Amino acid sequence: MNQSLSAVAIAQLFLEARSHNAWLDQPVPDALLKQLYDTLKQGPTSNNCCPARFVFVRGAEAKQQLLPALKGHNGAKMLQAPVTVIVAYDMRFFEHLPELFPIYDAAAAYRNDPQAANTAALRNGSLQGAYLMLAARALGLDCGPMSGFDNALVDATFFADGRCKSNFLCSLGYGDASALRPVGPRLAFEEACSVL
Repeated sequence: MNQSLSAVAIAQLFLEARSHNAWLDQPVPDALLKQLYDTLKQGPTSNNCCPARFVFVRGAEAKQQLLPALKGHNGAKMLQAPVTVIVAYDMRFFEHLPELFPIYDAAAAYRNDPQAANTAALRNGSLQGAYLMLAARALGLDCGPMSGFDNALVDATFFADGRCKSNFLCSLGYGDASALRPVGPRLAFEEACSVL
C-alpha cells in the first residue's frame, strides 16, 4: 500500500515549486538528464503508448537553432537556461506498441486513423511532459515551462521528417530564486471542482 510522501517532498514537488525564468550558471550533466528520463518514463500512459519525445537543447549551436522560434522574452530565458527540453510527441507512436503493449493489437486503433493517433499522442505526450517536470523537481532541478513559441518553426527545424510535433518547451536547471515573481493566485476548490 502506498503511503503519503513527506511534507518536505510535497512542498518540493508542488507547494514551494515555482516556474523559473532566470537561471544560475550551473550545468546539468548528461547523467542527470538520463536519470530524469529513466524516472519520468515510468509514468502511466494509455496502453503504455509512451508517445513523448524529448530533445534536450543544451549546446550553443542547438540554442541558436531554437532561438528564432521563441517569442518575446522566452528567447533570453532559453539562452540563459542550462538546458531547454522540446517536449514533442511521435505521431507514429503506435509502431512501438507491439513491444510496449504486447497484450493485444492496440495499434489497430491508430494505423489508419491519423486523427485518433494525434489525439492519443498529444494527450499522453502531455502527461509525459508533466511527468518530466515532476521528475525534474524530484531530482532537485527547477523548471521553466514555456508555450510562447512557433510550433511550426520548431517542427521544421528539429523534426523535419514530420513524424514528431512539438508540444511545449521546458527549461531545466537551477533557478535563480532572487528573480522569482510573487506567487500567482489559484482557483479555490469550489471554483474548479465538483463532487457528484
